[in-house]
Amino acid sequence: MSTNARTIWNGAISFGLVNIPVGLVSATTEAGLDFDWIDKRTMDPVGYKRINKNTGEEIDKENIVRGIAYEKDRYVILTDDEIKNALVRSTQTIELEAFVSASEIRPEFYEKPYYLAPGKSAEKAYALLRETLSKADKIGIARIVLHSKQHIAAIMTEDKALVLYLLRWEHQIRSLDSLQLPEAEEVGITEKEMKMAEQLVESMAAHFEPEKMKDSFTDKVMALVEEKVKNGQIESVLEKGLEEEAGGEVIDFTELLRKSLHKKPAAKQKKSAL
Repeated sequence: MSTNARTIWNGAISFGLVNIPVGLVSATTEAGLDFDWIDKRTMDPVGYKRINKNTGEEIDKENIVRGIAYEKDRYVILTDDEIKNALVRSTQTIELEAFVSASEIRPEFYEKPYYLAPGKSAEKAYALLRETLSKADKIGIARIVLHSKQHIAAIMTEDKALVLYLLRWEHQIRSLDSLQLPEAEEVGITEKEMKMAEQLVESMAAHFEPEKMKDSFTDKVMALVEEKVKNGQIESVLEKGLEEEAGGEVIDFTELLRKSLHKKPAAKQKKSAL
């Protein structure tokens, strides 16, 4: 697999009897400012400490346990073994469960994008899935275990790439019922106001060009940093393997697809739409 970005996960997309080795590469970078805490008296770095919130005393690591609050100021304590046993079993498979229209997934469900790069000898299978999704105008819904957590994910096409979006679970989305949202009739919008608003939107219509949108705060701060470096205003601060790629070369795609289509489908549970 050829990619300049670091592969953070190797596995395979599976649908029917087709197995497509892929690598997961983050589609975003953290480009914001990262401020460090410094003790202004000594120019020593300031680190994180475990502090008892009631006494203000620092706590040794061996005296800290994990608790889940189930009532105000009342906790259930869980041991490390109990937490470990509850962790989902790690797999190297992205199991596609359904194919849906993009319009069915509300924007608030999308969390983080990753690029999927084809693994060794998987170029044909990769291209087959990409072209099929593009032609059908569908998005694949799947499950993936990443960093010891199970996620629901959406696989879609972007130019020549397959992109995997981690999705939020339904219980993580707040209901709109908690908001007081006005009806157009209730606030008395007139036809004239509606037409003027539509004209304003039309006059401002444009193509999305993210390269023209700059982070002015970061630019100004970094310009200030460079100026201070240029003037010698610098303080010295002294501070005391990837898994194997999934195998399984797909040889006869036509036969695998034919067998997948004729495979007796398992009983499907009724699913709520995203």
